Amino acid sequence: MSTPSAPVALAAGDAMPAASVGPITRTDIVRYAGAGGDFNPIHHDEPFAVSLGLPGVFAMGMLQGGALAQRLAAWVGPEHVRTFNLRFTGQVWPGDVLAIEGTVSGVADGIAQLTLTATRQTGDVVLKATASATAAPADS
Repeated sequence: MSTPSAPVALAAGDAMPAASVGPITRTDIVRYAGAGGDFNPIHHDEPFAVSLGLPGVFAMGMLQGGALAQRLAAWVGPEHVRTFNLRFTGQVWPGDVLAIEGTVSGVADGIAQLTLTATRQTGDVVLKATASATAAPADS
């Protein structure tokens, strides 16, 4: 998908081109920790995570948030994203594959309202997001 430089035509019901991310690896998690400065041991230290009652290490929410934001920016163009709000609803474990999806819920006054999700291969939604983006008229 090429990144648009002009606003794209968006109408209610339009779908963002679907994508998948993963499988998420421990290396992905550690690299993201380094890039983002999140060195909480629950994300990289297996014995520590298990000592807390977790099945193991898991990805920080912003890793999948970044993947979702990247797809959104590729769809509408980064300079056209007006708002982006995330809500973490589940954990992402090593080996998970995420489906990244989004739809236009409405358009008014040249601004599209978007609903986005990241879903594990199990069907569990791990991230819900809303966004708005500048949109060209759907008939242009």
